[in-house]
Amino acid sequence: MGKTVAIIGSGVAGLACAIRLAEKGHIVSVFEANAHPGGKLTEIQLGNYRFDAGPSLFTLPEEIEALFELHGLDTKAYFDYKKLDTTCKYFYPDGTEINAVADIEALKEEIYQKTGEPKENIEKALSKSAFLYSSLSPLFMHKSLHKLSTWVSKYAFRSYGKLSKFSFNSTMNQVNKARFKSEKVVQLFNRYATYNGSDPYQAPGTMNIIPHLEFGIGAYFPTQGMHDITQSLYTLAKKVGVKFLFNTPVSKITLHKGQAKGIVTKFGFHKMDRVVSNMDIVNTYEKLLKGERKPTKLINQPKSSSALIFYWGIKKNFKQLDLHNIFFSNDYEKEFQHIFKKGSVYEDPTVYVNITSTQKQDDAPEGCQNWFTMINVPNNQGQDWEEVIKEARKNVLKKLSEQLGEDIESLIEVEDILDPIKIEVRTSSTQGALYGNSSNNKYAAFLRHPNFSKQIKGLYFCGGSVHPGGGIPLCLLSAKIVANNFE
Repeated sequence: MGKTVAIIGSGVAGLACAIRLAEKGHIVSVFEANAHPGGKLTEIQLGNYRFDAGPSLFTLPEEIEALFELHGLDTKAYFDYKKLDTTCKYFYPDGTEINAVADIEALKEEIYQKTGEPKENIEKALSKSAFLYSSLSPLFMHKSLHKLSTWVSKYAFRSYGKLSKFSFNSTMNQVNKARFKSEKVVQLFNRYATYNGSDPYQAPGTMNIIPHLEFGIGAYFPTQGMHDITQSLYTLAKKVGVKFLFNTPVSKITLHKGQAKGIVTKFGFHKMDRVVSNMDIVNTYEKLLKGERKPTKLINQPKSSSALIFYWGIKKNFKQLDLHNIFFSNDYEKEFQHIFKKGSVYEDPTVYVNITSTQKQDDAPEGCQNWFTMINVPNNQGQDWEEVIKEARKNVLKKLSEQLGEDIESLIEVEDILDPIKIEVRTSSTQGALYGNSSNNKYAAFLRHPNFSKQIKGLYFCGGSVHPGGGIPLCLLSAKIVANNFE
C-alpha cells in the first residue's frame, strides 16, 4: 500500500526521489522554501544574457533517462542533450593550450604534441580510471555503504582481492606525479579533485576514478541548458502526480516513539508516513531535528570547498573559447593550501569559464558571450567576503586579460556575483560548501551520512551532502539508493 511521503527540498535529488517514489505507488509532496525548484541547479537572466546559475558539467545522462523510462516515457519528448566533441580547453600560464577532445586517440596526440607526455602514459591513466570505475562504482555509487547486504554482494567480493590496486594509501597527486612526466599533465589530472570540492594533495588516489566520467563515458550538454534538467524533472514529477508546495520552508520534522510522523510548515502540521530530507544534512539536524541525538562525527567532518562565481555578459565573441575552459594557476599546490589550510584565496587562482552560448546561441546576443566565471574558494568561515571578492575579481580579470590579450573588464556589459554566503543562504548549504563533506582522506566515503536514519524509522536523506556525494550524477544516485531501500 502506498505511503504518504514528504520530501524536503526540490534539488535534483529531491526531484528524482519524488519521481522514483511516485512510480512505487507512494503519494509524494515536495516542500520547497524557494519559489522555484532546482536547489543549486537554477538559472538567472541578466538583460539579454541567460546563465545556468549552478552546476555546469553534465555526465551520466542515463540517470536522467532512467527516470522517464520508469514511467514508460520517451526521454527525448521531454529532455534532449548532445555529446561534446571537446570536453574542455586548458590554458596554462606559459601560453600552452590543450584541447581535450572526446576522441581518445586524438586526445593522446594532442597532449603529446603540447607537453611531450608519452601517449602510453595517458592510455594507462585512462585505463586505470576505467578500472576504478568498473570496480568501485557498483559499491560506492549505486549501493548504500551502510547496509551489510552491500558488503556481502558479488560486487564487494570481486573488489576485495583488488584492494591494493585502488590507491587508497596514496594521494591523488602522488599517483599522478608517479604516472606522468609532464607537470602540466599532472595538473590537468589533479583538477578532477575539484569535481567534489576536494584537494588533490590530500584526497586519496581513488579519486582518479573521476576522469573516466568525462573521457570514458563522455561529457554532454542539455540542448536547452543545464537548467533544463531541473525543468524536465519538475515537469515529469508533476505529470506522475507529485505535489509541490513552494515558498513553504519546513521548520521541523515531527517524531513519535522514534519514528518520523510528518513535518511542520507555516501552514501547520503535515502528517506523513515517511520523510525524505534533500536539505543539507547538517542543517537537517540543526534546524529540523532540534534536540535529537546527532551523528556528530559524520556531520562535523571537514567541509568541501565553495565557489565564487562572476556572471559576466561579454560583448565580444572569443572564438578560441569553448563550453568548458580552464585557466590554470601558476602554483596549483599553493592554491589548494590557501583554500583548505589558510581559508583564503590565492592571488593567482585557477579560473573556470563556462560559456553556454557556444552551444545555445540565444543565451547571449549576437557577437557576445555569457561567461560563468568561477574560482574555487574556501567555504564560509567568517572571512571578509567583501574584501575577498574585490581582490579576487581584480586577479581574475588580470589573469584572463593577459591570457586572452584583451581588456576583459571593458567588455563586461552585465554582471552578477554568487559567493559562499549567498550559496549558504539560498541553498541552505552549510558554510556554503558545494558538496557537503570534502573527500580529503581515504575514509571520506565512509564518513558521509547514510541515506537513511539509523535512529529514526521512516526518515531518509538524499542530495549532495550525504552518500554517495555531490554533483548532479551522484545526487541522482542518492535518490535511487533511497528509493531502493525505502520501507
